[in-house]
Amino acid sequence: MTEPQLVLTVFLTVYLAQTTLQQSLEGLNRRYSRQQGNVVPAPFEGFIDPARLAQIRAYTDSRSFLRSAHSLTSDLLLLAVILSGFLPAFEQMLAAWHLPFMLAGLLFFLVPGLILALAELPFDYYQTFVIEERFGFNRSSLRTWLTDCLKTGLFSLVLSAVLLSLLFWSIDRSPALWWLWGFCLVSLVQIVLALLYPVLIAPLFNTFAPIEDERLAAKINRLMEENGIRVKKVLQMDAATRSQHTNAYFTGFGKTKQIVLYDTLLQTHPDDEILAVLAHEAGHWRKKHVLKQLFLFAAATLLVFYLSHRLLDWPELDLAFGFETAKSYVSLFLLMIFWQKAGYFLLPLYMALSRRYERQADAFAAVMLQDPTPLARALKRMAADNLSNLSPHPLYVIFNYSHPPLLERVRELEHDGWKPVPSSLLQGPQI
Repeated sequence: MTEPQLVLTVFLTVYLAQTTLQQSLEGLNRRYSRQQGNVVPAPFEGFIDPARLAQIRAYTDSRSFLRSAHSLTSDLLLLAVILSGFLPAFEQMLAAWHLPFMLAGLLFFLVPGLILALAELPFDYYQTFVIEERFGFNRSSLRTWLTDCLKTGLFSLVLSAVLLSLLFWSIDRSPALWWLWGFCLVSLVQIVLALLYPVLIAPLFNTFAPIEDERLAAKINRLMEENGIRVKKVLQMDAATRSQHTNAYFTGFGKTKQIVLYDTLLQTHPDDEILAVLAHEAGHWRKKHVLKQLFLFAAATLLVFYLSHRLLDWPELDLAFGFETAKSYVSLFLLMIFWQKAGYFLLPLYMALSRRYERQADAFAAVMLQDPTPLARALKRMAADNLSNLSPHPLYVIFNYSHPPLLERVRELEHDGWKPVPSSLLQGPQI
């Protein structure tokens, strides 16, 4: 076996192994959920009845089948683009046009990306207007959906063009150290995005405003002040314009840090549960989870950039896929696909860390309120409202769950050994 053939074999082995594992996990989780999800778990009695549980199983199955079809279609389409000869022919056409290096590289990346993005639209439409509609979640009109798709597409196009341009500029100006300069420039863009997302990007899709309920706002301020937490922004988002799902999240850092509560959450939960959800998000804030994840992601990105640098001028890589001459943007395209597929097998490490952070935030909320019950009730209500799967397969959780399964979280909050903890333990730098 020649070296180009070996390269192609390794690439296809990793690619197909990832696709197979992903599809297998979806099927495994569906079967497991059907077998284990026939009885309402004791902690959820009073929130979920047998009829609601049947809806949960049906919703879980519908979404899982769609995810399987979506990911399989995307994987096979991308593989066809790679192996059909389309890319070498496209690269030769770009060379015949005598385009500048940066423009040729952008087109080489963005055209296949556009093909994949267009192929994803039918699945997104089906998710919104068939599955979400069938289970009573969808509130989005066709016009809103099309507008969101257009905004998302344009934003993704601009962001991709900026990031790729920075990479190609680094490669062109500093072939030996492009990986370091490229990493620094890309990291800078990511930091700017994290800062600007809450104030410039998210408002493109939703409306954010201070909590309308003045009584609830007063309770929030009092709770935060009593625990030494200075809240700059706690906002409500008009989620109900698109979906009935309930949620909350923490975003931004520095002066743009804010906690966002869905208006659907505010409409369906009593005050003590809302305060518990808020305390959970404050736990992420106080524990600096976003900052820690940002550093972890930066370290992984730096490693990927360095490995890409080591392989970028390897002629066998381009020859393996039918390219007659090596071009750095061609090699980078192929390597990015390989890293994406290979990185899937490292997901359990990231997911385990994320689940650990969620447990810490749950514990923080219980201590902050001196009572785990409100958060446990909030999680139960959210499970019922969102038709959340209560019995995912453990292996599926390892690869796909950034949060511990809800049943596990509720049991940890309601275990008999929990005792109040002095609120002084929450004291620390103000956020």
